[in-house]
Amino acid sequence: MTRDGYTKAELLTVMSARVLEDGQTVFAGVGIPLLASTLAQRLHAPRLTILFEGGVVGALIEPGKLPPSTNEQRCARKANMLLPITDVLLLLQRGYVDYGFMGGAQIDQYGNLNSSFIGDPDRPTIRLPGTGGGNDIASLARMLVAMLHEKRRLAERVDFVTSPGFLAGGRSREAAGLITGGMHKVITDLGIFGFNPESRRMELEALHPGVTLEEVQANTGFSVVPAARLATTALPTAEELAALRALDPDRLYIS
Repeated sequence: MTRDGYTKAELLTVMSARVLEDGQTVFAGVGIPLLASTLAQRLHAPRLTILFEGGVVGALIEPGKLPPSTNEQRCARKANMLLPITDVLLLLQRGYVDYGFMGGAQIDQYGNLNSSFIGDPDRPTIRLPGTGGGNDIASLARMLVAMLHEKRRLAERVDFVTSPGFLAGGRSREAAGLITGGMHKVITDLGIFGFNPESRRMELEALHPGVTLEEVQANTGFSVVPAARLATTALPTAEELAALRALDPDRLYIS
């Protein structure tokens, strides 16, 4: 718990929810992306349409009954439609999705995500869940990424590109045949990053209250480039925290 009375995960969820706007369609992964999307839907974006990889379109998650997986039946409560997985991914290909929203074990300065393994590919020190639909989502949609801010997570180079960001920067994503999508924002418990439109490199756009640029740099595995106008986000409100804790009373995701 921070000195302001909320956990890092709660801060991360609230800041992520604020990025989502009413009327958008978001392809949400499990964990903080699912919780943040549901929080946005309840507070300021009632017409936000949530898609899940398991085939759910238009989910309405019940408070206190968060699904541990996007393939779990609680994801389908009051949904508009249930589709085969391939048909949900087809919505991405046809351009009907505004944002993909995922977490990840590692991300690099160009927004490439790793959820496969850490270390040597022949003898990895840690095996991770893998791609699921992550590669499809990151290849076709504008991406939001939510993750705790640690030096080992924000690496100069990921150990494996599970889900593509801007690859090596510049026009390398387009040169690889990925002509749509790309990284949009990376939200951490220290700040919010965007991407330079030319270099496609990550830039720090905003700090959370009480966080310094030096603190961000000390917890980042590459050189942090601040935006020309570095903003400060607003503290989570009592309303946001109350709604969040009602959604996750067992603290499945916000401990």
